[in-house]
Amino acid sequence: MHMADALLSPAVAATMYAASGVAAGISIHKLQKDDEPQKLPVMAVTAALVFAGQMINYTIPGTGSSGHMCGGMLLSALLGPQAGFLSMIVILTIQCLFFADGGLMALGANIWNMAFYGCFVGYYLIWRPIMQSRWFGDGKSAQRARIAAASIIGCVVSLQLGAFSVVLETSLSGITELPFGAFVALMQPIHLAIGLVEGLITAAVLLFVYESRPELLQCLDHTEGEGGRRSLRAVVAILAVVALVVGGGLSLLASSNPDGLEWALFGNAEQGYAENMGLDEENFGLSGKAADTAAAIQEKTAFLPDYAFADSDTPAGTTVSGIAGSAIVAGVALLICFAGGFFRKKKKT
Repeated sequence: MHMADALLSPAVAATMYAASGVAAGISIHKLQKDDEPQKLPVMAVTAALVFAGQMINYTIPGTGSSGHMCGGMLLSALLGPQAGFLSMIVILTIQCLFFADGGLMALGANIWNMAFYGCFVGYYLIWRPIMQSRWFGDGKSAQRARIAAASIIGCVVSLQLGAFSVVLETSLSGITELPFGAFVALMQPIHLAIGLVEGLITAAVLLFVYESRPELLQCLDHTEGEGGRRSLRAVVAILAVVALVVGGGLSLLASSNPDGLEWALFGNAEQGYAENMGLDEENFGLSGKAADTAAAIQEKTAFLPDYAFADSDTPAGTTVSGIAGSAIVAGVALLICFAGGFFRKKKKT
């Protein structure tokens, strides 16, 4: 769902930067009051895991499309909505600058569409209410069921909101070759399927954490989740290894089909599927000085464009991208935490 600069006018792009900036500012303010130092390594490793997970596009059968996880629900369930949102900003910014994934002018919109809904709407309206409910009864089995339900519902709803926002932002930008109704009719169903798969992936990760260190999950009734089987260090190590394996190895198996947004815009006629909106992938949307400047900056900062070595098709580029990107995301997340004074044990007065 990473938007390109050609889909946005400068005015809409600036508005989305402002909206995402306000949400980031509020998150920073709230995190400065946090006193849960165990979140520090968890934030680093889960941010790296989400970066790696986003590299794997999974095929949506029968459509000619593919999807990848966003990760907002996963991060907010483990870190809380504010830390999850800042982690997503780190991920999306690094993807944009170093890997040319998503436009630089569109970064504010991509943060809003892919991070805000999962981290805030997904957490406050879905994760927290379900986890604090008595759905499925009492006991650990019921708690597992609530985790799975919240993960799946949260991912589906947040992906639907994000996909609809893409349509709105594009329409407000005045791209007349994209009829609103037809664009909605393509974007919403395909992202429903993508959201369902992400929900299952998110549930699997969160259930592993629940069995290992249940206190890491937000809004958990710890009387039902006591007795984790692994130490915090072991959980962090396992998640770090998974991030490296996914980013450095499994990413090589990612689907070559276009993702949901690209599929809606360009179709996949080469593989025998529909053309959908039928846009020319080499020449579509808006252009202008702002977009050209953003593209020039990206060209200079992206040392592994499209997660590959420049002018090379070797699979090693993908492996290096996955490992290097995961490490950079984890490192930047740690630096931001230290610089902002987040997750330090506060002295009681």
